[in-house]
Amino acid sequence: MFVRLHKEGLAILLAVGLFLLLLNTAIWFIDQLYFWPVLVLSLGLYGFILQFFRNPLREIPVKNNQLVYAPADGRVCAIEEVHEGEYFQEKRLQISIFMSPLNVHVNRNPVSGEVKYFRYHPGKYLVAWHPKSSTENERTTIVYDTGAAQLLMRQIAGAVAKRIKWYVGEGDQVEQGEDMGFIKFGSRVDLFLPIHAKVEVTMNQQVRGNQTVLARL
Repeated sequence: MFVRLHKEGLAILLAVGLFLLLLNTAIWFIDQLYFWPVLVLSLGLYGFILQFFRNPLREIPVKNNQLVYAPADGRVCAIEEVHEGEYFQEKRLQISIFMSPLNVHVNRNPVSGEVKYFRYHPGKYLVAWHPKSSTENERTTIVYDTGAAQLLMRQIAGAVAKRIKWYVGEGDQVEQGEDMGFIKFGSRVDLFLPIHAKVEVTMNQQVRGNQTVLARL
C-alpha cells in the first residue's frame, strides 16, 4: 500500500536511510554474522520513523463552521471549563488531544475563517499530559475567527516532540480541514471553544483529524 508522506519528514527519512545503509554495508564487510540481525533492526527502526511522517488524505465529510472537527489524531485527554488567559481573558471550554508516537502528526484547521492572532512561545518540554504543559511548554497559539465565533488552538511540544511547524499567520484566510502545521514525534493540541459549545466527544475517546466532530458551536 502506498504511504503518503508529509514534507516535514523527507529530510529526516533521507538522513536516517543513508546512515542505516552505510551502517549495514560496513557490517556486511566487517562481520556477516551480525549483518542479518542488524538489518532486521534497521528496517524496524526505519519503519517506526516512517510511520511518524505519514500524511493520509482526509476529506471532511461536511464543511460547516458550526462543526469543530478534530485538528489532530489522538486521544481526548481533557474536557473542562478553564480560564483562558492569553487572548480571551475569560472562561472557555477546553478540549485537548494527546498525540502518541503512533498517531498521524499532521495538524489541520478545525474551522474556516481568518487567523486573528498568532504567537509562537518558546518554553519547557514537560510531558504532554502535564497540567502546566499548555502554558509552560514550547507552543503556538492560533485564534480563528469564523465571523460568528472565535476559537483558540494551541500546538504544544512535549518531552519528545521539540519541533513544532506551522503554516499560518495573522490575517490569513484558511479553510477547514487544510493542513496548518505539524508536530514532529507527537505531543498535544488544545482547543478553547465558546463556553456554550456542545461537546460531541468523551474523555479518552480516540479521534481522527478531519473526521471526528469535537463540538458544535
